[in-house]
Amino acid sequence: MIRRLLSKPVTWIVVAVLGIGGAGALYWFQPWRLFTDTVVTEALTVVPSSAPEPSASSGSASAPPVVPSPVVVAEGKFVTHEHDTSGTARMVRNPDGSHQLELVGLDTSDGPDLRVWLSDQKVAGGVAGWRVFDDGKYAELGKLKGNHGDQVYRLDADVDPAAFRSVSIWCKRFAVSFGAATLDAA
Repeated sequence: MIRRLLSKPVTWIVVAVLGIGGAGALYWFQPWRLFTDTVVTEALTVVPSSAPEPSASSGSASAPPVVPSPVVVAEGKFVTHEHDTSGTARMVRNPDGSHQLELVGLDTSDGPDLRVWLSDQKVAGGVAGWRVFDDGKYAELGKLKGNHGDQVYRLDADVDPAAFRSVSIWCKRFAVSFGAATLDAA
């Protein structure tokens, strides 16, 4: 019975189609990424705990000049969407006026085609919040460097951080958020 089945061309066509389909599914879904981790440990900005107090003699000529320092202008905690996600996102204005997004203590799943997006959409919990970030205005800051640790994404000069209210770890392949954080003014 099996020998007769294997001698028919249609059997080999079905086997070939299933093989190609299986290879395509492996490429598309990349299930092994559920078991891989990439840890990133980039240097985060050291932000002064508070602004220096002006001295009583600040009007005198001998007062040292005030050196600009980096400032956290917005931050928020990640909430889970498609995959368990935790950590903090913070927007930092550098002394030169440029901005960067820092992901502090990020912990999420690995996945295919993960990106870091700034979005004008509100962060909502539950399934309803998973797919909203591509509905409005968004800026892609780059591929997610790793699913664990601290990482820094510099904003291009044409990206206005004030135009965005959230950050999402976005799976571009499946158009879904792994997790997101509301960027509240600091």
